[in-house]
Amino acid sequence: MATFRLNSRVVGSVVTATLLGLAVWWYAWSAPPRPWSDDEIAALESLWIENLPPLPPDRSNAVADNPSAARLGHRLFFDTRLSANGQVSCATCHEPEQAFTDGRAKGQAIGQSGRNTRGIVGAAYSPWLYWDGRKDSLWSQALSPLEDPNEHGGNRMQYVRLIASDADYRKDYEALFGRLPDFSASDRFPDAAAPIEGKLDTAWQAMTSRDRDMVDRIFANLGKAIAAYERLLMPGPGRFDAYVRAVAENDSQAQRALFDDSEVRGLRLFIGEASCTQCHNGPLLTNNEFHNTGVISFPGAVPDQGRIDGIRTLNADPFNCLGEYSDDSMKQCPELRFARVDVLELLGATRTPSLRHLDRTAPYMHGGQMANLAEVIEHYDRAPLAMVGHNEAKPLNLSGRERRDLEAFLGTLDAPLATAPEWLAPPEGL
Repeated sequence: MATFRLNSRVVGSVVTATLLGLAVWWYAWSAPPRPWSDDEIAALESLWIENLPPLPPDRSNAVADNPSAARLGHRLFFDTRLSANGQVSCATCHEPEQAFTDGRAKGQAIGQSGRNTRGIVGAAYSPWLYWDGRKDSLWSQALSPLEDPNEHGGNRMQYVRLIASDADYRKDYEALFGRLPDFSASDRFPDAAAPIEGKLDTAWQAMTSRDRDMVDRIFANLGKAIAAYERLLMPGPGRFDAYVRAVAENDSQAQRALFDDSEVRGLRLFIGEASCTQCHNGPLLTNNEFHNTGVISFPGAVPDQGRIDGIRTLNADPFNCLGEYSDDSMKQCPELRFARVDVLELLGATRTPSLRHLDRTAPYMHGGQMANLAEVIEHYDRAPLAMVGHNEAKPLNLSGRERRDLEAFLGTLDAPLATAPEWLAPPEGL
């Protein structure tokens, strides 16, 4: 009997402790988020779209902020005649309703591109373009797909002939860049020519160096007009930014109306223990730098060399900031001049994407390897060994609820573009 009474006391104590533990757990689970500290508020404000600085000038592009150039670039961006088959435009892979991405793992045009299509909203703020940074200006980047056999698949001689033969294009081009030459002499200007291996290069090399330079300059100017249009594509404020404003103004009622508890906890993880802001910082939620985070290759593809190849390609590019087609007479180009080359940590490193408009930019990573945000978060939680180079990330060891909270916060980052609607659709006549 005494033994039974002793055991009853023990059981009672265990039950009491268990109930107390469950109560503490439930309180921790259901308790409202604690107030933001001054340091946390400063971190939130650093991500606020209202703290996005003015767009930096592009000295390599004399018409970067010219409205007439933007109108010309707008038409070029949506014109399918700028392709080998007359069916591909820049907007084929950069769809306005998809935040100027395409919803595919890899871009699909004439063929399949080598990487996932990056968004171009706010891209004018970055000193580097593409996942590997192989271009250093919007206008130079705009040229590359035009001649890529898997994208537009055309050639620069084809494109300058189009500009010269289309009355509207010719008028707009000449108003910006000066008189176009007469391309009617087929022995001097072949129908198709470009420094691309094969027949195109044979025709290109048969031209005089002076004529090649003239065509290159017109080709570069097309990129500069397209870039003037792309500089208008800017992110606008969304629910996350409204929440930051409410925090800055200490408006607790607005905070509760804008974010639920899970989203608040996810935001706290984002700027804290999950270390997301080490790379995804600033109002565009990217540092535009290069990091190896151990993302596995696209199925069937060799490991991506990333930035270590990208910077070599950029240095050899005649359309880079230091090249003769840049409008920067001083050729200062500090980013390119002081860029690191052949550094081991660049192996497998790719450029940090912006997290704005995440809901519209899946699938994710440089090869579209991850279909949804849950997969992305799981990847960073595990931080696996890199296939090439070294994974900079460390395992986060998040709980299931923390992963769900982080995903909930990331869902608040969509927003309309701060761009007039007429720029988000093809111009009249196309």
